[in-house]
Amino acid sequence: MFSFTKINLLCQPTQSAWLEQALDNLDLILLDHSHCERKAAGVAVNFLFRYPAHEDLVYQLTAIAQEELEHFEQVNQWLKRKNIPLAPLKPSPYGATLKQAIKKQEPHRLLDSLLVSALIEARSHERLGLLAQHCPDLELAKFYRGLMASEARHYGIYWVLATQYFDRTIVDLRLSELAQLESDTLSNLHPEPRIHS
Repeated sequence: MFSFTKINLLCQPTQSAWLEQALDNLDLILLDHSHCERKAAGVAVNFLFRYPAHEDLVYQLTAIAQEELEHFEQVNQWLKRKNIPLAPLKPSPYGATLKQAIKKQEPHRLLDSLLVSALIEARSHERLGLLAQHCPDLELAKFYRGLMASEARHYGIYWVLATQYFDRTIVDLRLSELAQLESDTLSNLHPEPRIHS
């Protein structure tokens, strides 16, 4: 029996169908995990280019970008160890759907970008935790467990930055809207196994 822990930012926990799909396709999940870490590093770096005058944001997200690249390298070492070649993967609609919801005009763009990043990191934390708990490869499970704390810290940093630059009432209202969209996007399991499917 699978156990699912509710993460504060998320409207709904992951469905058991995702975990079953992931465990049946661990090589593909590992490859997608590599893509996720690379994209997460890119997202953090994009913040640095877009908001260079936001001192706290620059400081915090420089550290996140570095850590995400370290995770990217670590996942790639697992791929090499398991003889899984680096290859492109068609992403699930998850990231694009959330990105489309980001408002184009500032300061709304900054708020939405921070909250979407927080939600993605929160979902990553939850799902890596499920893999850590249920993965039959005990060494890989241990690796996932080691990444969980980083993912939790990352989503916390994005959320704290949002509350630092915006009124808490505005943050909470927009977060509830985006969190509902995030959960709705995952309500139908994507046929291709992904970390966010």
